[in-house]
Amino acid sequence: MAFSDRLLEAGDHLWEAQKEHPFVVELAEGTLDESAFQYWIEQDYRYLLDYARLFAIAGAKARDEGTMTDLLSVAHSTLSHEMELHREFAADYGVSREDLEGVRKAPTCEAYTNFLIRTAYEGSLAEISAALFPCGQGFLDIGEHTAELATEEHRYTPWIETYTSDEFRDVVGLMRGFVDRCGERYPGEHDAMREAFLTSARLEYRFWEMAYTREDWGV
Repeated sequence: MAFSDRLLEAGDHLWEAQKEHPFVVELAEGTLDESAFQYWIEQDYRYLLDYARLFAIAGAKARDEGTMTDLLSVAHSTLSHEMELHREFAADYGVSREDLEGVRKAPTCEAYTNFLIRTAYEGSLAEISAALFPCGQGFLDIGEHTAELATEEHRYTPWIETYTSDEFRDVVGLMRGFVDRCGERYPGEHDAMREAFLTSARLEYRFWEMAYTREDWGV
């Protein structure tokens, strides 16, 4: 079994919890409150900037040309494509690029990005591969899940199409390959990789909850 599949097996309960979260279910149905979706766009925009940094730092740490190329290409794709799609989504709500850049991260977003950046700087390449995997694979799986649940086109159909596109599948394929190579090359780091993977997966679940409840700092 590929190591990426072993990680997904370890996090299966977290995957199922995400698929059952009301944010995901209502998004698939087209009934999600627009303010919750706008909140998600704003917070995920801030998240993606640090997610791209994670790939860039990992690319700098890589020792072989192929891995470096893959990681830096994902960083570029995130900055040039996925964040542009978020700007387009935001524009539908009258939210400008300047507005997005000025959004303050909610506590969960802050915790997640801090974990990723700390792992990027302090962790091994193997830990980084596992920490970045839940976001990519999770969005592909949830995209496919929402596509199955959706019975007709609605305002969130473009979101579903984004995360089930061939382009996104290719990006996730690069992530999975990175995880599997690290799993093969660094067997002594399997436990650390599993913990990094599960931490990110837990934070992925909390991100849906954060958006659904419009989490704030309370002060």
